[in-house]
Amino acid sequence: MTTPRMLEGLRVTDLTTVIFGPYCTQILADLGAEVVKLEPPEGDSIRIIGTPPVTPLMSPVHLRLNRGKRSVDWDLKSEDGRAAMRRLVETSDIFIHNVRSDAIARAGLDYDSVRAIRPDIVYVHCTGFDQRGPYAGLQAYDDIIQAASGIASLPPRVDGNPQPRYVPMTMADKVSGLHAAYAVLAAVVHRLRTGEGQKVEVPMFEAVASFNLVEHLCDQTFVPPTGPGLYARQIDPQRQPMRTADGYIAIAPYLDERWLRFFEAAGHPEVLADPLLADKALRRRNMSRMYQAAAAILPERGTAEWLDILRQANVPAMRVNDIGDLPDDPQLQATGLFRQRTHPTEGEYLEVRPPVRFSAYDYRDLDHAAAPGQHSEEVARELGVTLAPKSKGAA
Repeated sequence: MTTPRMLEGLRVTDLTTVIFGPYCTQILADLGAEVVKLEPPEGDSIRIIGTPPVTPLMSPVHLRLNRGKRSVDWDLKSEDGRAAMRRLVETSDIFIHNVRSDAIARAGLDYDSVRAIRPDIVYVHCTGFDQRGPYAGLQAYDDIIQAASGIASLPPRVDGNPQPRYVPMTMADKVSGLHAAYAVLAAVVHRLRTGEGQKVEVPMFEAVASFNLVEHLCDQTFVPPTGPGLYARQIDPQRQPMRTADGYIAIAPYLDERWLRFFEAAGHPEVLADPLLADKALRRRNMSRMYQAAAAILPERGTAEWLDILRQANVPAMRVNDIGDLPDDPQLQATGLFRQRTHPTEGEYLEVRPPVRFSAYDYRDLDHAAAPGQHSEEVARELGVTLAPKSKGAA
């Protein structure tokens, strides 16, 4: 007997674009939800990020974020497109979008309108800023949120370069997408218990600010503050990957006994003869000196030799991988994070599988990411709606 997929039976109407919303709905699809994604005729803009090897609008980022979703491109200005959308909403459990409030209202898909069609709907708005604040309605992109949430202010604290900088990834989108995924599941559990749907708002700014402040609010937590914000260890300029004889390594002794083991295993116990490192309290206060000493020692050997030495000494350490190294990493190979698949139009590609493992559930292969509007007719037929033929020249 085949084990049901964990979210099997849940249907998601997905009007999200780029990364924030699609990352959330990809997680839901991986867990077994049926996701129907409405796209404009030209497709979600994520389809042009990266270089498609065969077909335009089938970018590598699209393949990564939209597997297992069906794509429809119904025209919501047309009578048949609106009818198809209404039927889809009637049969959906979750409605999720990242459209600005005024635009979604003009489309007749604001919360009150959708709830009138499906009273117990879990309605999720992925937005830039909480709609109760003065930033409501402002446009938000990853760079904007990294700036507003204090993320871009952190690199200067480390290296002294006064220029604020972004973390070089779409961190705000992905962090917010994870918040949206757990919020959806919490609302679904609430509906199972009470029969009630609800509106859920997931604002990027608040999500990323909260994420950043877990450690960096620090002594500003108290009223009045007992000290400054920022977790000192995280912004210590010495806390960086360190050069070895043939590459770079990350070490994380952190606990005092591990620092002692590090210098012993490295063959340099004399470092601890420094009067400023004479006891545990001093070592904690002067941790930068230990990082500096480690940075001077590590070039004596190659990375592989250091990893062997430090793992035997139970000191956490890892080589610094380039992005291109990850598919060949022995841990990721052994755990099956990457798998080669054959897309029906794009050919061979690497799929990055979900990282979370469940003892009672195994992920099944999902359909490959779709072309724009690939399932428009199919989904409409299932809903009992006949679409008018597209005019010549229409996408």
